Amino acid sequence: MSAQIIDGKALAKSLRLRFRERVAALRTRGLQPGLAVILVGANPASKVYVGNKIKACEECGVQSFHHALPADATEAQVLELIARLNADSAVHGILVQLPLPPHIDVRRVIEGIAVDKDVDGFHLYNVGGLVVGNTIFPPCTPYGVELLLETTGVDVAGKNAVVVGASNIVGKPMALMLLQKEATVTVCHARTRDLAQHTILADILIVAVGKPRLIVPQMVREGAIVIDVGINRLPDNSIVGDVDFEGVKEKASWITPVPGGVGPMTVTMLIENTLRSAEMRLGLGPGLAHEGWDAAQAP
Repeated sequence: MSAQIIDGKALAKSLRLRFRERVAALRTRGLQPGLAVILVGANPASKVYVGNKIKACEECGVQSFHHALPADATEAQVLELIARLNADSAVHGILVQLPLPPHIDVRRVIEGIAVDKDVDGFHLYNVGGLVVGNTIFPPCTPYGVELLLETTGVDVAGKNAVVVGASNIVGKPMALMLLQKEATVTVCHARTRDLAQHTILADILIVAVGKPRLIVPQMVREGAIVIDVGINRLPDNSIVGDVDFEGVKEKASWITPVPGGVGPMTVTMLIENTLRSAEMRLGLGPGLAHEGWDAAQAP
């Protein structure tokens, strides 16, 4: 058996076409959606990520506001910029590109963003909302994974879901979102003993640790759905995930590739959250649910 591929690139393309329609509808009501992106310093990877987000905005018709601050910018300067953007009616989403320089308190910066503009979904209010299932903006990567899972047509309820990785950005919110879907969830992390004894029981296996090819075929249950969030650059400059794709695809029923799986969906869901914020300004929403999202129609 060879797994069916969950094509994140195709799904992201389909969603972005629909986003353009939503932007056009907002414009007819006199509202132009806008996303502000703040970059502190000149981290090469961060510059690439910011460039990708600005490009996605252009593709979808969302106005972007790029604010670049020097690496020695003070925390007060960053917070002052965020305060201005919070008050700017042309801005519907604010994103602070991480990581920040070590002299800046990340949590204080994130908490400075207005809850209704926290399109990354990192504010404590949005994170806490995941526990009870009413967050305003789900974190982008778990949100993208959720939609990728829906395209398989498999009902998550009652399934054994194993999340490998317990980061605040992916692992923990992903586990909470799966719980809301009534999956039975196990979270594995750096202190987990005998990782394979957990992963082998997974109907749904989501891996987000940043370790190349950590998950090998003997760790995967026959017929499992495998979502690889990891992206790792090897010495030969090739890109691989946290899963041994070639080996695991012979056991899984569905699997995401790297690249082309989760990555395109993360930026796409950032745009989704920005549009949701703009629609909420007009009393519309909630985003994909509002517009009749149907995973069965996805590519």
